[in-house]
Amino acid sequence: MAQFVVGERDFMLDGRPVRLLSGALHYFRVHEAQWGHRLAMLRAMGLNCVETYVPWNLHEPRPGEFRDPEALGRFLDAVRAAGLWAIVRPGPYICAEWENGGLPEWLTGPLGRRVRTRDAEYLRAVDAWFARLLPQVVARQCDTGGPVIMVQAENEYGSYGSDAVYLARIAELLRARGVRVPLFTSDGPEDHMLTGGSLPGVLATANFGSGAREAFAELRRHRPDGPLMCMEFWCGWFAHWGRAGVPRPPEEAAAELREILECGGSVNIYMAHGGTSFGGWAGANRAGELHDGALQPTVTSYDYGAPVDERGRPTEKFWRFREVLAEWADGPLPELPEPEPVLPSPVRAVVDAWAPAEDVLAALGGAEVEAGGPVTFEELGVDRGVVRYRVAVPGPRRPYPLRVTGLRDRAVVSVDGVHGPVLDTEDAVLGEVAGPASVELWVESLGRVNYGPRLAEPKGITGGLLHERQYLHGVRARGLRLDALEEAGALAKVPFRAVGGAGAEPAAGLYRGTLTVTGRPGDADLALPGWTRGFAWVNGFCLGRYWAVGPQRTLFVPGPVLRAGDNELLLLELEGAPPLLGEGEGAGAPGLYPCAPR
Repeated sequence: MAQFVVGERDFMLDGRPVRLLSGALHYFRVHEAQWGHRLAMLRAMGLNCVETYVPWNLHEPRPGEFRDPEALGRFLDAVRAAGLWAIVRPGPYICAEWENGGLPEWLTGPLGRRVRTRDAEYLRAVDAWFARLLPQVVARQCDTGGPVIMVQAENEYGSYGSDAVYLARIAELLRARGVRVPLFTSDGPEDHMLTGGSLPGVLATANFGSGAREAFAELRRHRPDGPLMCMEFWCGWFAHWGRAGVPRPPEEAAAELREILECGGSVNIYMAHGGTSFGGWAGANRAGELHDGALQPTVTSYDYGAPVDERGRPTEKFWRFREVLAEWADGPLPELPEPEPVLPSPVRAVVDAWAPAEDVLAALGGAEVEAGGPVTFEELGVDRGVVRYRVAVPGPRRPYPLRVTGLRDRAVVSVDGVHGPVLDTEDAVLGEVAGPASVELWVESLGRVNYGPRLAEPKGITGGLLHERQYLHGVRARGLRLDALEEAGALAKVPFRAVGGAGAEPAAGLYRGTLTVTGRPGDADLALPGWTRGFAWVNGFCLGRYWAVGPQRTLFVPGPVLRAGDNELLLLELEGAPPLLGEGEGAGAPGLYPCAPR
């Protein structure tokens, strides 16, 4: 058992000053069978602590329906076994480049801008979630022999709001649910952020990627006392679809890390190991200085340019950080663990069955809803997935421009069964359409915004459909949730058929194939040459979104997902598959490849 407190200038562990050398590792972005390896990598880098967020929407996808909320407790047990302390950031909002910043769509849909405020309905939902989640944290606090030494109240609130009543209420809820370890807040080192996001009597920490002396000086202006800590030292960055990432040189990042430590600060490296946004849970951002511009969806990989890469391997940044951290370690650093096994040889998939998108929707989608105007994803109960909208253009009438307003995020259009344009702007013109006509729009959410003032915005068609200036009414909508494909017996309901022969027209739909692994399975990369955009599953495990626009070209397949022999591959292709020959052969056949050594 240990006593961890916040002193006037230092963190104190059993009465002795201690410096926190922490690293971010999100348990939900790493396959559970690989937690131990990744934690051992953090220890070998020189860390004594690990930090994790908790995504509410992952664990409560529908009101009162919980999905493995005990995962956090198992992770904290693994942290203790690895000999590390733990910092827990339960939100309720987490950002993390995660869908909706971790907030459930069933809550943000009806409440909108009332979330992250003192709103009573919102706080009741938060308290109910804390009641389910926090006993795992409470039982593993350091004063009972567990690894948990600190818990965050909300997250970067000063970047969003200024409701001090709300922030204080979150701290009260944490205390009321049994959290005894020190609480903290974290914000950018700027006046408006620190004043909007900090609480009297609660440790304030700063988030930055460079300029430690200036950042800590700003923090000291607001908080003359208390330990200095960079709660998020951004050692890299994430990437958006269609935009190449900008790597951060290891030497530069190591120099910034050294500056933090030379200032006497504690640090949490964000990310120490980024992992993967499995399950299609990657979020999105809005462009522009005020984060209110064009949508920028985040790629599936959360490698982040971290010292331990997406596949658990040490990078050059790892070795440079290890050199710096060794100077502040209590003793010699442990050796690196044995690397995880990799797939022994490439495997080409045999894709031999598919079902058109229309048939998949009919088999697994929700009920069709008809309303005066289009309903949103939230109104249909769709968090991640696709919604088909159908509307009739009256006639006879001559061609007029057909427009969609408030589109979020991407729509594949057809008119009278003929494929039309793919739309990706909020206000878009489908083209000139004469009446009568039948119009379909298959709309996919590319990830809900996880940061900034557009948080909690709805998805789907949030405006309307107009022919010339006239709204079209009687819009029918039917949604397909991604997790519908993972329910027991779901695939038995899908009317699969054999793939077409040579020259068959590519089509959107659900494709099924087999990956036959010879020998011991191991970590692999899934390549999808010629496929456009969609989601991939191996043995029922959703690897996440793929998209030909890049920059991400393959999906990481953790070794524990694979088995020797036949493995089932599913691809939900939303824009059009490449031509496939009989038995799934052809240029578009997916394949598994061993993760190449660094």
